[in-house]
Amino acid sequence: MNWNSAGSWQPQDRNQTAHYHFIDILKKPIEIYVFIDPLCPECWSLEPYLKKLSIEYGRFFTIRTVLSGQLTNLHKDKFEKPRKLKDIWEKTASRTGMSCDGDLWIENPIHYPWLASIAIKAAELQGKKAGKRFLRKLQELAFLDKQDISREEVLLDCAKTVHLDIDEFREDLYSKSSKKALQCDLKITKEMDVEYIPTMVFFNESEDDAGLKISGIYPYEIYVKVLKQMLQKEPLPAKKPKLLDFLSHYDFVGTKEIAVVYDWSMEKAEKEMKKLQLKQLVEKVPVKFGYFWKYAK
Repeated sequence: MNWNSAGSWQPQDRNQTAHYHFIDILKKPIEIYVFIDPLCPECWSLEPYLKKLSIEYGRFFTIRTVLSGQLTNLHKDKFEKPRKLKDIWEKTASRTGMSCDGDLWIENPIHYPWLASIAIKAAELQGKKAGKRFLRKLQELAFLDKQDISREEVLLDCAKTVHLDIDEFREDLYSKSSKKALQCDLKITKEMDVEYIPTMVFFNESEDDAGLKISGIYPYEIYVKVLKQMLQKEPLPAKKPKLLDFLSHYDFVGTKEIAVVYDWSMEKAEKEMKKLQLKQLVEKVPVKFGYFWKYAK
């Protein structure tokens, strides 16, 4: 496998690989703050673009995920209107191709959204990668499996699935450290005037330059354009991994994520995955809007 420590794909060429290893030792020139909420379907639909950006240009940037608290703070009334939330989720799923099962709000509504956010900060206390794995799994549980991700047993199961230290996680879930970390995220959200999620803010090394903010979901080319603008150069994208390597690295991905990463139509992505399914290399997981695919280890 040719994934580097940042989760970016590294080319086969030996000279290029050596060059990227050298870059990894240095501080990456760009930092991207990604403002999300674990219950925001738009944030969920950003996942394919973040994957592709990391694969093609991850050698140039680090990502810092910031929990904005926007849904909890600004849309309290919506939590009392399940049918409205169901419609929002399902319209977003139809538009973006990333499945969200809005029946969650009718069948198993999330009662304490704050706890889900605190749990993510608790997971991050075990390391950035641990936090990232936990967040992804939590999103899958909410959007695909209709789980109330504010229930303690769901959070503990999630932590177990992504191989966190359960005792440590259980303790951190109710610790001052996790609450303080979440408050820190909310403060950053306010300081950067983030009023809509998802929002990405790109910073380069120059302290004189202001960050460049993009709110909402845009075509992939826009994120690349902003990244190149911040880098002030035109780097070539890294070579894409073989499909099986991609699946083995991420383990569980949607047809939309595959289509975006490989520049395929949804039909072509599904066709390629069916070939792998016939070889029993992946398992097909039907969801309300389309399919996800699990790598068969």
